[in-house]
Amino acid sequence: MSEALVMGAVAYDPKVVTIWDGFQRWFAEHDFAFDYVLYSNYERLVEAHFHGDVDLAWNSPLAWLQAERIADRAGRRAEAIAMRNTDCDLTSVIVARSDSGIESAADLRGKTVAVGAADSPQGTLIPLGHLAEAGLEPDSDFTVRRFDVLLGKHGDHVGGERDAAKALVRGEVDAACMIDFNHYFFGKEGTLPSGSTRILAQTGEYDHCNFTVLDDAPADSIQRFRELLLSMSYDDPQVRPLLDLEGLKQWEPGRTEKYALLAQAIDRFGTIDEFVARVAESAK
Repeated sequence: MSEALVMGAVAYDPKVVTIWDGFQRWFAEHDFAFDYVLYSNYERLVEAHFHGDVDLAWNSPLAWLQAERIADRAGRRAEAIAMRNTDCDLTSVIVARSDSGIESAADLRGKTVAVGAADSPQGTLIPLGHLAEAGLEPDSDFTVRRFDVLLGKHGDHVGGERDAAKALVRGEVDAACMIDFNHYFFGKEGTLPSGSTRILAQTGEYDHCNFTVLDDAPADSIQRFRELLLSMSYDDPQVRPLLDLEGLKQWEPGRTEKYALLAQAIDRFGTIDEFVARVAESAK
């Protein structure tokens, strides 16, 4: 077998091992040598990618922007080659209790808003950016209560958002931020009782994770990986359980235009500047 293409990913949940072990077997059956390395956090993964420890990275949206900006500073190039169909056209919502008397985002002035982990694009950065664009500055015009669950994993779990939702139900905060799917899911599972919340604001659309490659990646192997990835069928009984675990029905070509909202948020809050500067200097 030829030298394997090595992917890096973050172990945000035990199921990650099941997913990539299964994909590894599927790739092997298609005569493609593939391996993976798991990291405890995205900053470690991004840095390892620039040091040549992996050939491509399964990145969060924040990790993608870290990689893109590090590459730009270091005179290199980063490319998003593929993503899940469920990574596209997402939104986040800011919700209040239906009985709170809070009717709109403007009513949050002087109130307390719960968010997920500080590095969560969907549960913190994008919704806080949305409120800031509307004239409500976080920690100035309203108090932010952060639920920093698993920092470094960029909100790739529901922990922080679920804790924020629970705080809303208990009346400890006046509003909570979460991805729109989690708002639906929390209602379905009972964390947010049916009819108990009102959506005050909804963000614009954004995209989530992608496979990121750098300009020194083995071009032929990357092309074959992408071809095989995009050929996976939800009708295939071997890969369908893996796709379900990874939360998609089809892999799509990568795109980057819908990271704009997150880029605006991190520019406003200075979220990744220090990390980008440090890694870019070592990546030159």
